Amino acid sequence: MSKHIVLGVTGSIAAYKAAELVRLIKTSGNEVSVVMTKSATKFVAPLTFKTLSQNDVAVEMFDDSMVWNPVHINMADKADIIVIAPCTANVLAKTAHGLADDLLSATVLATKVPVLIAPAMNDRMWSNAATQANVETVRQRGIEVMEAGEGDLACGYCGSGRMPEPKDIMKAIAKILDVEMDS
Repeated sequence: MSKHIVLGVTGSIAAYKAAELVRLIKTSGNEVSVVMTKSATKFVAPLTFKTLSQNDVAVEMFDDSMVWNPVHINMADKADIIVIAPCTANVLAKTAHGLADDLLSATVLATKVPVLIAPAMNDRMWSNAATQANVETVRQRGIEVMEAGEGDLACGYCGSGRMPEPKDIMKAIAKILDVEMDS
């Protein structure tokens, strides 16, 4: 049975990898709806995700063209899992502290399904005590946080903070949902 993945894309250079994740989700026979932060749209256009997902992309909390019910509730209700990939330090902090000031953070706060976070940030940001405390907080609340990858970072540094590869995110989704996802 096909699953519905709600993919949150945040403002990171790694947002381009989220396009490959959408492709993998679709080719595995599952549905995907994308929720982008405004910052994410500076890195990848919503049209990219609309084309790959074959679904409208949600960016605004108060979009008059959407259905009658609140967009964040609609997204939360149709999801079997919410995946935030890439997840910036900012969105991680919002999630840890229950903030809901944009569509993605409100959707996460409104959901009862599993949430998977694939972090992406500079190595100093990833290793910062505040970020690690936020990771611990969300894990204590049952949110799965993948380990950040290591290697060359877009900022020119080399270290930990890379977004996990889309194929590894797919494996994590399949494990959480206890399904096979061939892609």
